[in-house]
Amino acid sequence: MHPRNHLYIRLTAIRTALSSVFGSALAIGAAATLAATLAATLAATLAATLAAPLAAQGSLPVNDPGIRRAFDAIQSWNSWILENQVSLCEIPAPPFKEQVRGIEFRKRLIALGYRDTKIDVVGNVIAERAGRGGGPTVMISGHLDTVFPEGTDVSVKKEGERYTGAGIGDDCRGLAVILAVARALNEGRIQTLGTVILVANVGEEGPGNLRGVRELFNNGYKGKIDRYISVDGTGFDVTSRAVGSNRYNVVFTGPGGHSYGAFGRVPSAIHAMGRAIALIDEIVPPPGIKTTYNVGVIKGGTSVNTISPDGSMEVDMRSESVDNLAKIDEMIHDAVARAVSAENARWPNSPAKITVKFDTIGIRPVGRVVQTDATPIIKTALDAALALDIEAKTSASSTDSNLPMSLGIPAMTIDGGGRGGNSHAAGEWYEDGATGYKGPQWALLIVASLAGLAGTTTP
Repeated sequence: MHPRNHLYIRLTAIRTALSSVFGSALAIGAAATLAATLAATLAATLAATLAAPLAAQGSLPVNDPGIRRAFDAIQSWNSWILENQVSLCEIPAPPFKEQVRGIEFRKRLIALGYRDTKIDVVGNVIAERAGRGGGPTVMISGHLDTVFPEGTDVSVKKEGERYTGAGIGDDCRGLAVILAVARALNEGRIQTLGTVILVANVGEEGPGNLRGVRELFNNGYKGKIDRYISVDGTGFDVTSRAVGSNRYNVVFTGPGGHSYGAFGRVPSAIHAMGRAIALIDEIVPPPGIKTTYNVGVIKGGTSVNTISPDGSMEVDMRSESVDNLAKIDEMIHDAVARAVSAENARWPNSPAKITVKFDTIGIRPVGRVVQTDATPIIKTALDAALALDIEAKTSASSTDSNLPMSLGIPAMTIDGGGRGGNSHAAGEWYEDGATGYKGPQWALLIVASLAGLAGTTTP
């Protein structure tokens, strides 16, 4: 039955009841008044439902005049955002050599009005925007470094709507979003309660071992950051959970010798490593939360006719679980120890034995508390996406947010908008599409919601 028929039946019943008390004429008038009231209520409810994507979600300040000004500004100078993304990407920033890109990023923040922008001892570029007081301190960052070695061609090519270049999405997009948020806060004349700290950090990618955020949270801003947002990559999703990782360079050393003359008298470092890889391949990960391992790089040897005196392999282990990560680490160590013992036992008359050591490449910590979609900082991001008519999903990964999560600080990594692919490859690409500008708008709305706006929203 159509809802209007239900309403008619209800009104008829109400009119009959009223008639028995007040008479038919009055009952008709009362019913008509009630019908008008119900109709107005239904219309208001329908209007509110249809407007839900643009309505404030809880404490989101989507209707704040400053936010509206900033949203309009971001959309109007979206081409400027893309220009920054491309031009920054064409400045090389290989691991541990992000200085030139960092210096240029600092110049751009100063040009936007952040005169006190500084570069810290490890190369992080930092600008602070003071709040009025009474709100949490919110840090938002994108990372300067790329995975690409020195000498990589970093020119960006444009074909149609597609930009192709090393690092164009990861994380030149994040850097462009940080600049856009910085500009929008000022142009929108937005006054936050809490201080907002805008950062371009070093050392996010593998060899950097999170050295940028380690410096921020362990030294420069230790105990001073209440909320943290990393902008990394393309799309509109949220990394809400931290995948921890242990990475080692496992080095095998032996006496070496001639492949013919010393055969049978000395063990081989490469053979020991091969035994270790075979044993590692047989490991069954701990049950429950996903836990992985991989031998990604092997090196060693002198020549085809030399019993190798050295060999090394780079091993990666990952999990969201602290316990599982510790267990798989123990299993890998045990496999290597058994492999070395087996290789030494194979040649018992050798005057020297194979030895092994684990050199740490990087340790990325697991989050102290597992965050869910209902965790306030994550819910803020998801609600902000809904307010902008963005579909955002949550997932687990290994990012700069691992470090603050491990310290118990609410943190997350968000995408920067648009769409992209081939991350960490020379063919990496980015397309802004029709909604790329919503990436910076999303980041701005999250920052404003977390820091709080004077007179509009309480964080």
